[in-house]
Amino acid sequence: MRTKGFLPYGLTLAGLAFASALSTGAALAQEAIDPGPSNVVTEEMGIPGAEVGGPIMSPEEYARANAIFFQRCAGCHGVLRKGATGKPLTTDKTRELGYDYIQNMITYGSPAGMPNWGTSGDLSEEEVDLMARYVLIDPATPPEWGMAKERESWKLIVPPEDRPTEKMNDIDLDNIFSVTLRDAGQVALIDGNTKEIITVLDTGYAVHISRVSASGRYLYVIGRDAVVDMIDLWMKVPSVVAEIKVGIEARSVETSKFEGYEDKYAIAGDYWPPQYTIMDGDTLEPLKIVSTRGMTYDDQEYHPEPRVAAIVASHQHPEFIVNVKETGRVLMVDYSDLENLKTTSIAAERFLHDGGFDSTGRYFLTAANARGKVAVVDTLEDKLVAVTETQGMIPHPGRGANFVHPVYGPVWATSHLGDDTISLIGTDPVNHPDEAWKVVQTFYGLGGGALFIKTHPESNHLYVDAALNPDAETSGSVAVFNIDELGTDDPEPTILPLAEWAGIEGGQPRALQPEFNKTGDEVWFSMWNGKDEQSAIVVVNDKTLELVKVIKDERLVTPTGKFNVYNTRNDVY
Repeated sequence: MRTKGFLPYGLTLAGLAFASALSTGAALAQEAIDPGPSNVVTEEMGIPGAEVGGPIMSPEEYARANAIFFQRCAGCHGVLRKGATGKPLTTDKTRELGYDYIQNMITYGSPAGMPNWGTSGDLSEEEVDLMARYVLIDPATPPEWGMAKERESWKLIVPPEDRPTEKMNDIDLDNIFSVTLRDAGQVALIDGNTKEIITVLDTGYAVHISRVSASGRYLYVIGRDAVVDMIDLWMKVPSVVAEIKVGIEARSVETSKFEGYEDKYAIAGDYWPPQYTIMDGDTLEPLKIVSTRGMTYDDQEYHPEPRVAAIVASHQHPEFIVNVKETGRVLMVDYSDLENLKTTSIAAERFLHDGGFDSTGRYFLTAANARGKVAVVDTLEDKLVAVTETQGMIPHPGRGANFVHPVYGPVWATSHLGDDTISLIGTDPVNHPDEAWKVVQTFYGLGGGALFIKTHPESNHLYVDAALNPDAETSGSVAVFNIDELGTDDPEPTILPLAEWAGIEGGQPRALQPEFNKTGDEVWFSMWNGKDEQSAIVVVNDKTLELVKVIKDERLVTPTGKFNVYNTRNDVY
């Protein structure tokens, strides 16, 4: 099952090239199995650029396909299809490839990151046909979203003065897991001690991430429909106390953590419109919206859609660190004075996506997916330190993994969407200056299509998934490396057959996003299956790599991301 390289399933090089062009990004990787609710205008519309010699569609079909693309594919390729993590899907590219070629690749996918939408049953033949025709036609442009719309959407459900003044439950809040129930438009809060579901809350559609306030009291989640929900964990049963819609499509939310500003502000970044919103941390009242449209750092050409990807809170200054995908800029947004907002713009690399801190919390390492690089920013001095080639295809670290290598000292790890490479980057410029910000080792994981890599300070294991691999056995398993054995040239992993352990029949359950509990002795995995299929959470003992529990519940609909409150709040990864 374990493969080196990314052509193990008989694909041609031409097919792989198109797979990379059609979809090689994490955003698409986690786009909807079912498109769910749409924010796109659905009334009959003219079809832009429909004068093409291939199959055409009716206005009704176009509206449906536009909604599917917006919910499912735009995260990788952009609303305007200009590309980022995935290559451009503009009509000059797609018409040259032709309908038959596109239809075939949507159906079969590739280990380079393109899900096998057709053969997995996630898309019907009719839907595959629809999307193959749709990308031959010019995209629609969605509307803007300013302060008037944000304030109209803002709901203060429980004002701060009406909330508890002390914790009203006996839950170990630090060991709660916030689990995205993707296609249900919900999150499940699961007790990490009892493994029982505490509650299931309605949220935005396809929640992308959960973040925790500095105090640990409030949990913030953001859906791909740009709905932010604020959950008060002190309530007898944790509940949503505020909500706002900050745009039409979004991915990121974070809270202020610097001393003196704990819980004061929250920030959310949009994919569309390209902008970010700073909100009151107690109420989600929108305070300031800032556009990210502007010039690319390298070509210095105007880009109409520079989307906001990862946002993290600095531990060094009262700043939010904001990744702007298409312009390749990392923004250090000083929130100490919103009226006189100061922003340091750091030219890094395109196209910025996800990333996290090194073990000291000083350096931010962020993947420029499409260019195969990781940019390193010193958040103490607010400057670029390095841009490093990862030696793999499309790095996708999540927040990465920090550990002490037996030879090279402290390192940060990334996996890749486009192949099975795992790269380790040195992160200790003081005691290991020769290795700092360089790739010190690469080795092979489980297979192409990896989304997340993870470890924990109390663990001696490094976990990597292959959730987007089209092979069912591969996508349903994870690779585990013993950190003490990473000094060898080609370390061999232990393969955990999680889909088999979960006992799920039907669909193609994909194991993804290892997440540790608070104490670091258990690691949890989502078994993400189709909307109408059974899914599960699998809990593994980190010391013995044995199964602890399979959590099954009819409410666990397409679980994807899981976020432990303690580890998320303290940037433990």
